[in-house]
Amino acid sequence: MSDQKIQETIAIDMRGQICPACLLVAMDTLNKHREALTKGLEKLCIITDNREATTTIPTTARNMGYSVTVTKIDSFYQICVGRFTPDK
Repeated sequence: MSDQKIQETIAIDMRGQICPACLLVAMDTLNKHREALTKGLEKLCIITDNREATTTIPTTARNMGYSVTVTKIDSFYQICVGRFTPDK
């Protein structure tokens, strides 16, 4: 048996929204889930079609000490924020 816990994903679809709305929602979620994100129990994944959000959210999250990935998928972007645990 493993003591490893499964990381939960907080998924937010912000397609059609523009900054600063995307950034404000991301910051609110990061602050509300700070403990679980920091411990690696959760990660936040935001889907957006707003290119500006691919800069503002990662910059803000990194300044708060989080790891960030940005992935382009078809006509939108997925921004994932959290303390990602390496695969074992």
